[in-house]
Amino acid sequence: MNITELKSEGLKKEYKISIPAQDVAKSVDVKLNRVAKNVKLPGFRPGKAPKSMLKQKYQASIMGEVLDDMVQQATNDVISEKKLRPAMMPNVKITSFGEGKDIEFEMSVELLPEIKLGDLSKLSLEKQMAEVPAEEVEKALGYLAKSRRETQKVEKDRASQKGDTVVIDFVGSVDGVEFKGGKGNNYPLELGSGSFIPGFEEQLEGKKAGDKVDVKVKFPENYHAKDLAGKDSVFAVEIKELRENKEVAIDDEFAKSLGEKSLDELKTKIADRIKGDYETASRMKLKRQLLDALDNEYQLDVPQGLVDAEYKGIVSQYEQAKKYNQLDESEKAKSEEELLADYKNIAVRRVKLGLVLSEIGKEAKIGIEPDDINKAIMNEARRYPGQEKAVFDYYLKNKDAVEALKAPIFEEKIIDHIISKAKVAEKIISVEELYNFDDEVKPAKKTAKKAAKAEAKTEAKTADEPQKEEKKSAKKTTKKSA
Repeated sequence: MNITELKSEGLKKEYKISIPAQDVAKSVDVKLNRVAKNVKLPGFRPGKAPKSMLKQKYQASIMGEVLDDMVQQATNDVISEKKLRPAMMPNVKITSFGEGKDIEFEMSVELLPEIKLGDLSKLSLEKQMAEVPAEEVEKALGYLAKSRRETQKVEKDRASQKGDTVVIDFVGSVDGVEFKGGKGNNYPLELGSGSFIPGFEEQLEGKKAGDKVDVKVKFPENYHAKDLAGKDSVFAVEIKELRENKEVAIDDEFAKSLGEKSLDELKTKIADRIKGDYETASRMKLKRQLLDALDNEYQLDVPQGLVDAEYKGIVSQYEQAKKYNQLDESEKAKSEEELLADYKNIAVRRVKLGLVLSEIGKEAKIGIEPDDINKAIMNEARRYPGQEKAVFDYYLKNKDAVEALKAPIFEEKIIDHIISKAKVAEKIISVEELYNFDDEVKPAKKTAKKAAKAEAKTEAKTADEPQKEEKKSAKKTTKKSA
């Protein structure tokens, strides 16, 4: 095999590879002999058919197999011999192939950058935390009591008011035509809940059971159903019944109904849950701060192929949000050109941080253990109280879902490793400051708030992709282009 380097620009390299015709002929002959032992041709016993007939019948398919095998092996040999670290699968272009000819092909490959890691102990971070205010516990208790609150029928003759629940039948129409999903029967609607289109509930205040009301509203411009967005509509509503809330006493008995021994114990559990939420927000802010520090410290070229793949994923999410009118105001305020430029910056940042985290993980010999997977599945199950078994069964039967857990697990273990090495100072801040993520988004990196917050969670999600690609490239090449 002869290897000639055609081009070397940054992370991109191109090679011309030539496999001698005699090596190709030997490989074809080996495969032909293997076929000859088992093939049956009319008039001949197995293994006795003339080689000329076998060659005429099977030469083309065997040549194709030999081409695939030899190009794949040659590609892997080049990667090994040149000590290359591919970021993605190499691209192969066959330039010459035929009976009695050398196999000649060109291989282009994009490499992972060399990253010289700094001293993690010199990294200074600030962990922002908030204490749980007593009023937050009381507010949560109020929400709990409200969720457990029952309603009772209003017996006296009075009009409805905010806070009441009206049981209604309704049919919605636009320009006199009933639309899909705009009909309901015996629907309990709490007035003032804001659960229906703006302006709907207010028009049912001051009404009595038995009243029929034409409720006239306009669908919001950003309504999820595009065929209804911004349109005027009329709902024919009949109030079947008027119900009022039956207040729930917040005492020990209430706590016991929720499985706790006393009201004090319930308050402690609520405070712990809120503290857990604060810890999650604190972790997000600390992680974002850490990623910003790494982004500033490491300046390196990133593989364009990885950037393009990441950018494509971000744009796909944007297109979906745009299709269903789910863009937020900051996105709508920008031109598509500006947004796409922002997304390109985010893609570059994510790939760069992914490579840096991957290198840190590699140096620290961080791996994923079965116990890590089990913990992740347990955490996922806790998110669905009462449906834990269904969650366990899902992961038990779905290997792809288990694989999808590995990248975020790997990333979080690396983040934990960095935090354990860095200097971390703690600072108590207000709850409002804790949940304010907007100030942390640098102008050069800023996109819509939704993308920025998602970035805080998933910024380096490609952390283990380079390792995957490096392993894959040792096994197979991409589809060849003739």
